[in-house]
Amino acid sequence: MTPKKISSLLLAACFTVTMSSSAIAQQLNKQFEPYSGQPGKDVVWVPTQQSLVDRMLDMAKVTPKDFLVDLGSGDGRTVITAAKRGVRAMGVEFNADMVALSKKNAIAAGVADKATFIQGDIFETDFSKADVVTLFLLSSLNLRLRPTLLNMKPGTRVVANTFDMGEWEPDDRIQSAPDCSSFCNAMLWIVPAKVGGAWKMGKSDLTLSQEFQMLTGTVNAAPISNGKMRGNEITFTAGGKMYTGRVNGNRMEGSASDGTKWQATRG
Repeated sequence: MTPKKISSLLLAACFTVTMSSSAIAQQLNKQFEPYSGQPGKDVVWVPTQQSLVDRMLDMAKVTPKDFLVDLGSGDGRTVITAAKRGVRAMGVEFNADMVALSKKNAIAAGVADKATFIQGDIFETDFSKADVVTLFLLSSLNLRLRPTLLNMKPGTRVVANTFDMGEWEPDDRIQSAPDCSSFCNAMLWIVPAKVGGAWKMGKSDLTLSQEFQMLTGTVNAAPISNGKMRGNEITFTAGGKMYTGRVNGNRMEGSASDGTKWQATRG
């Protein structure tokens, strides 16, 4: 092979390497752009429409005193919207590219001090300190999370886009504004205090059976109706009187519709 031919081959090889390096660099520098229907670990990603995000936060009555956790936070819009309201918020997202994009979006929105994002599995992440939990997952995934949610502190608000919690009926539900075109419903659950069992209410025996937030039971022989927990707040009717009160661990106290005060202790 002549020196001229060898030189030509080397030049061609160098050109090929240069082109390959350039193509790789372009791929590395290409900005990640999520798309609706993008495959994820447990569910495809579909963004919650902004009008519903706003209504979900209204529904949860978020305040700057709250800590919000969004499970499966996607592009970060729920966390960032909450942060714009002064809420400390954190997103948990499995896709590392989504996490990076969310952090960039938070910086652009000027809320990086309140909006944080972690790359992780929602079933392995500790979010027990949250006051508000938001999610847009399938019902099957909500059911897997349900035991964890029910063990959170009473009064924790859980808001889901579209998909329910099985037999755990929501405390409230809404439909978004007319400009929402798909997945436009949201449901709110308030984690109830656990009150099932025997209580002493003065000289009376109060027995409560609890299924999620709904209560049945008796006050002495009088059956309870319309019994319900809303976080730590309890209401029920028995013996022609309506009782309202607040639960604090193994004690509860409140007033009855006839103006009398009542107290009860567990056991």
